[in-house]
Amino acid sequence: QLQLVESGGGLVQPGGSLRLSCAASGFILDTYAIGWFRQAPGKEREGVSCSSSSGGSTKYADSVKGRFTISRDNAKNTVYLQLNSLKPEDTAVYYCAATKTTRCTVVTANWYEYWGQGTQVTVSS
Repeated sequence: QLQLVESGGGLVQPGGSLRLSCAASGFILDTYAIGWFRQAPGKEREGVSCSSSSGGSTKYADSVKGRFTISRDNAKNTVYLQLNSLKPEDTAVYYCAATKTTRCTVVTANWYEYWGQGTQVTVSS
């Protein structure tokens, strides 16, 4: 059974950092494109970052460029999202998603077939 499990969320002060993890089971991540999305209360789900299956191509939403970094550890079958310089507007539930193709996108969630359950990130003083 294909499964994605996110972890690493929490409460952090503005300017702080978190590292989110997305661990895959039941399939090998390096043949899947991965996306990170987030959804704040009352707002639509939005793409944050993504990685091609090889990891050679990454994309970021304009709102997080220069602050967030996506990476893969194929040995651990895990994808990470490093969140730096966090702002209150980054508060949301963060989801990782996977699809068995090479290219990734942050434009549409419909590109992805498999989703994790989400991890809450709250940025507040």
